[in-house]
Amino acid sequence: MADSGRLTTHVLDTGSGNPAAGLSIDLYALNGETRTLIKSVTTNDDGRCDAPLLSGDAFSAGQYELVFHAGDYLRQSGVALPDPAFLDVIPIRFGIADAGAHYHVPLLISPYGYSTYRGS
Repeated sequence: MADSGRLTTHVLDTGSGNPAAGLSIDLYALNGETRTLIKSVTTNDDGRCDAPLLSGDAFSAGQYELVFHAGDYLRQSGVALPDPAFLDVIPIRFGIADAGAHYHVPLLISPYGYSTYRGS
């Protein structure tokens, strides 16, 4: 059942040890190398989005890309970054194979590294 699946994310700032509040994220659907913007969101005080990025009829199998605007967040947080920043915009491409499942794509960031995985 397609309407039980959903896509969520959570961003943690490992440099400060806090949720990444106020980080902008863009979600794209991919068709080959063509990207179509689905939505843009900003993380809340817990580093999460207030609602799933995709759910219900909007959630379907396919290729997607989350684009995390980490450099803007880090600068706004008072982190002094070099010019250009080592990490600025972080794209994460992933596939959704099961439209009935929960896909959670968390991001752990710092000025010089990041990590992601399929969470729960």
